[in-house]
Amino acid sequence: MFTKILTVLFGLSTGFAGFYFVFSFFPQLHWVVISVCALLGFVLGYLFARYLIPALWSKVEESFQRITIPELIIHSMGLFFGLLLSGIFVIAMPLDGLPSLLGNLVALLIIFAITGTASQLVSRKKEELLNFFGNLSKGGEKGAKGRLPAGKVSYKVLDTSSIIDGRIMDVAQTGFIEGIFIVPGFVVAELQRIADSSDSLKRNRGRRGLDILNKMQKDVGVSIRIYDQDFEDLSDVDTKIVRLAKVLGAKVITNDYNLNKVAELYGVPVLNINELANAIKPIVLPGEEVTIQVIKDGKELGQGIAYLEDGTMIVVDGGRQFIGEEIMVTVTSVLQTAAGRMIFAKPKESFVPKASSLL
Repeated sequence: MFTKILTVLFGLSTGFAGFYFVFSFFPQLHWVVISVCALLGFVLGYLFARYLIPALWSKVEESFQRITIPELIIHSMGLFFGLLLSGIFVIAMPLDGLPSLLGNLVALLIIFAITGTASQLVSRKKEELLNFFGNLSKGGEKGAKGRLPAGKVSYKVLDTSSIIDGRIMDVAQTGFIEGIFIVPGFVVAELQRIADSSDSLKRNRGRRGLDILNKMQKDVGVSIRIYDQDFEDLSDVDTKIVRLAKVLGAKVITNDYNLNKVAELYGVPVLNINELANAIKPIVLPGEEVTIQVIKDGKELGQGIAYLEDGTMIVVDGGRQFIGEEIMVTVTSVLQTAAGRMIFAKPKESFVPKASSLL
């Protein structure tokens, strides 16, 4: 309905413009000719607006759905200051000496130019302005009460790798991570591109990620939102995730090493799924006895390799002769590496290899 009203108003405007133009420059014409020109202007304007306005209005609605309230306020401030500056500039300029039509046209161009420039400058600095006002708000809250207000919502931005990995859903269901999980729209788009890949492995990974998101959305115990804000001036998804986290004052959840480093450079807190998995592995101390099953040879002569239920590798000195058997071992040392925890052990003295393993 609103687009129809705009279409009719646009047609009336072009009809009036046609009437004014003909009447101003050709006053000697008969009023019937002038009326026909006005009607022609209305029809042409109406037909043009009938196809143009619905398309423009849909773009405007889409932009308003994607923009957040703080961003809307920032853009409004830019338009306000642009109009204020352009108004001052037009008043100060000596446009009285120009013909009325030319003077109005010059004033209109000046208003558009200054307002557009101010709006663009504010738009490019919107992230910094949002952070600035956010820090002022936090500072005022701390100054008043000495601490952040109770019940303040925290945000966690999920990247593509953490969604495809899937463990974040299990962690979220336990309730150990509080707050709202934010999934950027460009991450969902990346998952969709991966799911549509011609490579079967990538396609399965993308579909798994989309399935994980659907399950998290249906889980009443998990708060998750799709955030449609994009940063068109950036092309890299990791950089967009870091920028969004800075705007929201959020933490990034990932198991991507490169994203972890990029976030550290920008001072954005990171929750790494792999680090969490290593941290909650059961601790085995030297001298403890563990029951394991030796499954293969080690790198060194006579060594055997076994694994705990959580995937921690155990190197058994002299364990080659027990391959395929379940034995009790005594932990001799524990080594923490970048890849994870590694345990060294030796068979308990009471265990004797089977005769078949000695052959």
